[in-house]
Amino acid sequence: MDVLIVSLGSTSGLRAADAELADSLRRAGASVVLASATPPRRVPTLALTDLAWALAARRAAMAGLAAHRPHAIVYSSTTASLLWPRPGAIRFDAPSAGNRPGRHGFWQRSLERRRLSQAPLLLPWSEGALREAPAAARVAGRALVLPVPVEPSGRGPLAPLDPSSPSAPFGLSAPVRDIAAITYVANPLKKGFDRVLDAWLRVRRSDEELFVAGASPNELSRAGISLTDDGIRVTGLLPPAEYRALLRRARVFVCAPRREDYGLAQLEALADGCLLVTTPAPGPYAALPLARALDPRLVGDDLGLALRLALDDPVRDYSTRASAALVPLSRAAVDRLAVEHLLSRLQIG
Repeated sequence: MDVLIVSLGSTSGLRAADAELADSLRRAGASVVLASATPPRRVPTLALTDLAWALAARRAAMAGLAAHRPHAIVYSSTTASLLWPRPGAIRFDAPSAGNRPGRHGFWQRSLERRRLSQAPLLLPWSEGALREAPAAARVAGRALVLPVPVEPSGRGPLAPLDPSSPSAPFGLSAPVRDIAAITYVANPLKKGFDRVLDAWLRVRRSDEELFVAGASPNELSRAGISLTDDGIRVTGLLPPAEYRALLRRARVFVCAPRREDYGLAQLEALADGCLLVTTPAPGPYAALPLARALDPRLVGDDLGLALRLALDDPVRDYSTRASAALVPLSRAAVDRLAVEHLLSRLQIG
């Protein structure tokens, strides 16, 4: 077997990215197996959470090595590589050096620096992720920027949803932009949902609704966020097809992240025709420069003003230019990177 991908899979975005990488490598002619970490039990701190996931990734890697004897290994995330049983390439959206400040990364950061210097190949999702990595990781020739592919989710009529699904009341039989705004808040405070909610309640009109995906009302409550009935619909965590169907119905995707490690949800929203309203944020926020280029009025700290501009005065060719800007992130573009660069860097073929 050519490539073993050790998949941390701690979020839906990571799971989707790993599946895309496996498919791209297969289309390039490699044989691939995903070794998925078994989710550990919940623990109270980020430092302990990373340790539990690193141990789970180590167990998955050891099982995959024993069963398949791969030629090359790709660890998906720096956390997956921390306790590796054998060196391999490391693919990451952001290093702990950036997203685990202070006590949250007290043990991870030093070990991460060692792993990034030992890895034969680094596969950051973006140039921004590479810039956040330690100096040893940025030595010329050690890294290949390998984005996560982003494609439109579909066109044409939307099929009615399963009546037993939590999102069934949101289904339509025609692809119209009947949802004013949507946001994705799988980590409500990191994603800045409190700031989105404040802006929405200030500027919404009586016939407008904000759809909130990725978290349940109970999860929002545990984050200290209380909701009113003022134009808010909470969908919870939806299957990808149902979530993307909502994106195709939404006019605006709005977010205010306190830090953004990539912005996959924002890129998917752009691919499905939404206008992106966002605040600037630290981190390798790949969607941020695209949003600024498409309409700088919609990027700024005054989220309420940007929301009203997007809803009341949208740029006419926004969606067309967004589609063109996403071409370098298309599946075909990533497949070309796999064929022309990745296989040889993994010493496959």
